[in-house]
Amino acid sequence: MGEEGEKLSTTVAAASDAGHATHSVPSRSDKRPVKPGSSRADRLSSFELADFPALTGREEDWRFTPLNRLAGLHLPDGDDARLTGAAPAVSVTELDGVTVETVGRDDARLGTVLTPDDRVSAAAWASFEQATVVTIGADVEATAPVRIDITGTGTAPAAQHLLVVAAPNSRADVVLQHRGSAVVSQNVEFDVQEGAGLNVTSLQSWDDGAVHVSAQQARIGKDASFKHVAVSYGGSLVRLTPTSRLAGQGGETEMFGLYFADAGQHLEQRLFVDHAVANCKSNVLYKGALQGQDAHTVWVGDVLIRKEAEGTDSYEKNQNLVLSEGTRVDSVPNLEIETGLIDGAGHASSTAQFDDEQLFYLMARGIEEQDARELIVRGFLHEIIQKIGIADVEESLIDQMDSELQVASF
Repeated sequence: MGEEGEKLSTTVAAASDAGHATHSVPSRSDKRPVKPGSSRADRLSSFELADFPALTGREEDWRFTPLNRLAGLHLPDGDDARLTGAAPAVSVTELDGVTVETVGRDDARLGTVLTPDDRVSAAAWASFEQATVVTIGADVEATAPVRIDITGTGTAPAAQHLLVVAAPNSRADVVLQHRGSAVVSQNVEFDVQEGAGLNVTSLQSWDDGAVHVSAQQARIGKDASFKHVAVSYGGSLVRLTPTSRLAGQGGETEMFGLYFADAGQHLEQRLFVDHAVANCKSNVLYKGALQGQDAHTVWVGDVLIRKEAEGTDSYEKNQNLVLSEGTRVDSVPNLEIETGLIDGAGHASSTAQFDDEQLFYLMARGIEEQDARELIVRGFLHEIIQKIGIADVEESLIDQMDSELQVASF
């Protein structure tokens, strides 16, 4: 599999902050938008729906997304409209040291991590009535995964809001399992406080006709760690925008993703890693496979290393494996560096069919061609699955990927 990429370090990267405005996220009391500009730091963010014009499909953030398949989640009829359908049901496992609350939209904790940065996210913020807040208490080490089951039972356009708080020095695995039938715009906040460790797995295993657009934003505090694994294989259209904001020195984030698109599916991932302070690390690896007519995947990875983020160590990579004719892959890695005083930064992207040398190696040892092809795909995908670290989730995904391969015509 060929690869196109770039590796930058302090020896080859020069500082350049010309033309980049200072970025600030508006608070709930200050709802003035941040004006967009040439830098990822200047991206529009606001709690006000009216600050985001109606979508045309020509916007950079939406040019790969088929707007006619959003089922009205972008409120094309105007800013006075709302998403009024019933949100998918939320069920959370009970664990010692973990509290679960259902709160109104006026709860002061909501919106402290996430500020909408596109029209669909802003529509969800304007429309939700209640939110689920899950808190892992200070110094608590959860003895089992915190499982948040999100089950849809309707197709009326709906809004949903979740907040997960990892209090100082806590440790927990969290599994977001999306299933059923839904048309939903979702905002999810992860508040990873000082010294905490939070590992999140977000599974998009919707029924065939589901439409799911989800902004999942994390703020990572001092000496905290955050791992986010996104796995998408269900639904008609799924668009995730995971964000990691490194807000305290010594913070680390790992962002992994796996997606398997069949005929007619649109699976889109647009992630953002914001190195806002010094001496933080980030690592991004997303892998995708496609088969069937009009299967379409999109991956856009933005990494911003701000002027203040000296000592940063960052890398992002996207790899795609094409299993049949008639598919489409869009992969765009972006790396923006405002200081040359970093340990290293780089990005890479590749899209290819099977590696003929790997195939020849296996067949030369007596393995039938079809079996050899399946082994290569399994090895390609399992690198992400094993990042999850939860045995039953990994086993379920292995079975799911195997069932996908049974209908592959490669």
